[in-house]
Amino acid sequence: MSGSIYVSLRQSFRARHSIRRYSSNPPAKEPLDISSLLSKPTWSVRSLLPDPSILPTQEITPKKLHHLLRLSALPQPKSPEEEAEMLETLHSQLHFVRDIQGVDTDGVEPLRSIRDETEEGIKDATIGMDDLKEAFAKEEVKGRNRRPRRKRGGEVNTDTVYNWDVFGAAGKIVEMAGGKYFVVKSGKEG
Repeated sequence: MSGSIYVSLRQSFRARHSIRRYSSNPPAKEPLDISSLLSKPTWSVRSLLPDPSILPTQEITPKKLHHLLRLSALPQPKSPEEEAEMLETLHSQLHFVRDIQGVDTDGVEPLRSIRDETEEGIKDATIGMDDLKEAFAKEEVKGRNRRPRRKRGGEVNTDTVYNWDVFGAAGKIVEMAGGKYFVVKSGKEG
């Protein structure tokens, strides 16, 4: 009895701790014809959208839609037609997400970030002392604790800064002695 348990445990251990062999020389295959591969699509975004002939289940009710819009600080629908269009759009988006969630991702390592992780990409993103010399030249050490402070009087280069109008989408702007402010309405509107 103990011998069969030992064999069983050994087989279980080998199955869990098997050595994976990788080779830089893949098995010989026929060359892949890229043009024939790209000539016919294998799937379509349309296949991920719900079938228009099938009526959607009412998973998002108009009451829930109004609640989500209020939480998102988005305007409420102005008409029943606009509300129906919003519900249909939200339903198709949820259907799309469910299809994407149904993809088998076993064995796929999660994406940590979208960046170039090649040696060249890492080298390009690495900040060294040479890159910081210009920033250090704009600082001076002051005080008992020798804290670095930015030197005053230097011009800030704003040529590459995007001109963003903060108040462009504001519904209401209030000007006071301290400056401009925009108002965000909260609470239920009825």
